[in-house]
Amino acid sequence: MRSEYDFSRSRKNPYAKQLKRRITTRLDTAAVDYFKEMAAELGMPYQNLINLFLRNCAMQKRRPTISWPQDAPKR
Repeated sequence: MRSEYDFSRSRKNPYAKQLKRRITTRLDTAAVDYFKEMAAELGMPYQNLINLFLRNCAMQKRRPTISWPQDAPKR
């Protein structure tokens, strides 16, 4: 290993915009457990599996179907 390196002719990473961004989100325990079980079967981290699933949804422009229970309390 060299004692010094010359970075004078280096350039920015062209893939930097494609890097992952850290976020904080709150997920249901059941959803996390579901992805953890599936990730264990596939031999990969569950966070990667969630990311793959969400990326696939975004690429296919899927939209969630939301239905509220009829007896939900009104605010």
